[in-house]
Amino acid sequence: MRKICFSNASTEDSNYQSTRSGALIGSDDDLLLKILLWLPVTSILRFKSVSKHWQWLLSHRRFTLLYDNLPKYPGLFVRNIYIPFDAANQSTPPFRSLDFYFDPCGIKIIQSCNGLLLCCSDRGNERARKYYVFNPTTKQFSIIPSVPGGKKVRRTIRFMGLAFHQTDCVHYKLVCIRGVEPMGELCQIQIYSSEVGKWKISSESFSANCSFRCGVYWNGAIHWAPSCHNPLYFKIAGEQLQTLALPPNMASFGGFHRGATPMYFGESRGHMHLVDTANGENHLHLIVYEMMSDYSGWFVKFQVELDDLPGAFPEMINSYLHPSSPYYYQFNVIDVVRGENEEDTFMVVRIPGKLIRYNVHDKSFKQIFNLTTYFSFPESHSNVHRYTETLTSF
Repeated sequence: MRKICFSNASTEDSNYQSTRSGALIGSDDDLLLKILLWLPVTSILRFKSVSKHWQWLLSHRRFTLLYDNLPKYPGLFVRNIYIPFDAANQSTPPFRSLDFYFDPCGIKIIQSCNGLLLCCSDRGNERARKYYVFNPTTKQFSIIPSVPGGKKVRRTIRFMGLAFHQTDCVHYKLVCIRGVEPMGELCQIQIYSSEVGKWKISSESFSANCSFRCGVYWNGAIHWAPSCHNPLYFKIAGEQLQTLALPPNMASFGGFHRGATPMYFGESRGHMHLVDTANGENHLHLIVYEMMSDYSGWFVKFQVELDDLPGAFPEMINSYLHPSSPYYYQFNVIDVVRGENEEDTFMVVRIPGKLIRYNVHDKSFKQIFNLTTYFSFPESHSNVHRYTETLTSF
């Protein structure tokens, strides 16, 4: 057998070629970016310490936007428990508890917005409550200064919401709605900007007879889930309150009763969705509405039939009620996730003790988490928050 030998000269030549190739790649930022985009976020964060140039490159807005726009379906948090959307491809949770900052009252999530989490003190007096903005990807957080006016003003807060997007709201903002009169309908809006680090009063007082729950940032505005005849949204740039249109069948019935909200209200991949039951006695038939980007109205995006779920999961049937009762089937829609391709769109449905992923096109479904160890069956999705990676720094 012929023996292959490598001379010192050939080895040195090979090392030279490798070094030269590495130098060429390292000096070409465009090529380097294309390579780094394939890496997991943990590697990206670690490689920032390679050199000052790499730190600048990986922190640059161009790279952040490219990386954040890659298709991702990480998962969601049910309270403090992280649950991946794909149970077969378990990813490492970004954190197992909200311990990024010590708060004697504990910390809970109140809103998720394009990768950032708005958190607050979990227990204790509302007047002493602290608010935080946290990026679980980079472990970066900020403590939000208290709303001016002392404890008397802080106890009147009716809503605190986060506005952030990598392109149209680069510097995150907080929108606070507080009651001007005790137990009255007169309200005031205050805005905090991370760019200037201060609160300001947005506009004159206004009257509102609806609850400000389920705040969702989309299309440059914070929207509140319809809970009255004239639901509202707040345009951040112009600092204006506008009336949010209702889907036609809801408007014809006078909208929602005061205090009630639709089955689901949220955003995914730049689309605003509202989910409610279809007309008729079958409460397993749902309609997913989508809002037009110009706010001219809603249209039916998907019609979803969950008829196969009770057979696979009989625990969602309340045998104490008549099948005609709207509460005969126990389930909530807690998320609508648009896929990179239309056929990949799915719902996350919560039934007693389980989370189910349901594809809206082929009607396939699978269990992604067993909740019985952690929670009882909750009535709303207020404790559920989607998690999306973002490299954005603030």
